[in-house]
Amino acid sequence: ANDVRTCYQRDSDRILHSKSFRRLMHKTQVFLQPEGDHYRTRMTHTLEVARIARTITRALRLNEDLSEAIAFGHDLGHTPFGHAGEVALTEVMGEPFRHNEQSLRVVDVLEKDGQGLNLTYEVRMGILGHSSHSRMPETLEGQIVRKSDQIAYINHDIDDAMRAGILTNDDIPREISDVLGETHRERINTLVTDMIFHSRGTGELGMTPEIEQTMQALRQFMFERVYKNPVAKGEESKARRILQELY
Repeated sequence: ANDVRTCYQRDSDRILHSKSFRRLMHKTQVFLQPEGDHYRTRMTHTLEVARIARTITRALRLNEDLSEAIAFGHDLGHTPFGHAGEVALTEVMGEPFRHNEQSLRVVDVLEKDGQGLNLTYEVRMGILGHSSHSRMPETLEGQIVRKSDQIAYINHDIDDAMRAGILTNDDIPREISDVLGETHRERINTLVTDMIFHSRGTGELGMTPEIEQTMQALRQFMFERVYKNPVAKGEESKARRILQELY
C-alpha cells in the first residue's frame, strides 16, 4: 500500500525485472553472430535509447519516468536475428509481424505466465507507437522515445559497422558529416541538442528541417550500405530457417 514510486517508476521497475527484459542481452542488433564482445545488443540499445530520451525529456521538463518506462519496453517484442527475424515470421504467418505490436503483447499478455505486467495506458501506447510504421503516440514522452530510438540506432549501427570493417569514417557522405559531425559523440550531441532547442523555441516537438533531413539521409545511407549489406547479412538464411523451424 505504501509504494513510494510514481506509476511510471513502477512500470519501469516491472519491465526491468521481467524475463523479456533480461532476454534482450542475447539479441544482437545488426550483426547476427558477431566475433567480439563490443557489438550492441538489444539490451545496450535499449539503455542508450533510455538515456537519450531522458536527456531530451528533462531538458523539456516533461516526465522522465514515463520516457524511461517506454524506452525500457519498446523492443521487448523483437525477434531474434533482427530484421531477418521479422521477415521470416511474416512469411510463415502470412501477415506482417510487427515487433512493436509484439512488444505490447509481451507486457500485456505474455509476461508473468499470461498475467502481463499491468502497465499504465501511456506506457503501453508509447511502446506500441515507437516504430516508424505505427501511429504517433499521444504523449510527448512517447514521441521523444520514438525519435531517441532513431537517434540511437542510426549512430550506434555506424559504430558497429566500422568495428566490423563494413564502413569507414570516409564513407559517410561529406554533406552529412558537415551538418551532423565527424564522430559518434558529435552526431548524437548535434541531434539531441537540436531537438531540445528547436522544440523549446517553437513549442513543437521536433528538429530543425535541415537536421531532420540530414538524419533521414543518414538513415537512407545506412539502409543501403549496412542493413542490406551481404557481410552483415551472411547468416540471414540460417536465421530464417531456425525461426521457421521453431514456428
